[in-house]
Amino acid sequence: MEQEQKPQEEAQPYTLVLAPNPSVMTGPGTNTIVVGEETTGALVIDPAVDDPAYLEQVIAAGEARGGIRRILITHGHPDHCGGAAALRTRLGVPVLAFSRAGMALADEELEDGARLAAGDDTLRAIYTPGHRFDHLCFLLERAGILFAGDLLAGVGTVVIAPPEGDMGAYLTSLRRLQSLELRHIVPAHGPIILDPARKLAEYIEHRLLREQQVITALGQFPQGATVGDLVPYVYADVSPSLHTLAAQSLTAHLLKLEQEGRVHRHDRERWLLRR
Repeated sequence: MEQEQKPQEEAQPYTLVLAPNPSVMTGPGTNTIVVGEETTGALVIDPAVDDPAYLEQVIAAGEARGGIRRILITHGHPDHCGGAAALRTRLGVPVLAFSRAGMALADEELEDGARLAAGDDTLRAIYTPGHRFDHLCFLLERAGILFAGDLLAGVGTVVIAPPEGDMGAYLTSLRRLQSLELRHIVPAHGPIILDPARKLAEYIEHRLLREQQVITALGQFPQGATVGDLVPYVYADVSPSLHTLAAQSLTAHLLKLEQEGRVHRHDRERWLLRR
């Protein structure tokens, strides 16, 4: 996929601070967002790691926008909240997340549709489960900018890992975002997405294609197949070094198909098409 380009800095009603946690899973690192203005103070989304130099950058970005008053978490994976406790202790401000079940550190829970003041705009929480059961996106409503967490990535796709991840819920969340008027999307990993409608359509098409590949691959195994049997067929276009990660999303596809009555399991590990 082509790499999206970053909008001009002066057009941004937010500041992006890249966390120093690059990896296979996080790409160049986690995009931490600081949004708001002097009139309302700032909110920080996904303080990723407890790194003093990085947290100083986040705090400085917040000071330029009236000072950080709340810490928001898109979901409870460590690369999105690893710096939340240290930042809360340093600033004495609350941590907000969808649920304490997903984020035990949360001082307050955010319902779907909750709105928070962000300068002359409003930040709306949108419940988007799938990548994880507690996943929120945050929409800067007037600007039409979506802070998408791990629902999408700037490059490549997102791993859906059961039991926390759910492929059916993930597709529903992507389709929900298609109903929004978005100017651009800021993912937690990778560059900004400048054509949200196209990217969302690509993501849905990709997942449906993988689903069909799973069904086709199962057709080659009339006696049933394990996830390990299926990965080389379904993910022939992916480096074998990534097949362990791919197996998680493949399992999520199989569980979705099982819920729909299109496949079934034999001896708990072997999957078969339902004839």
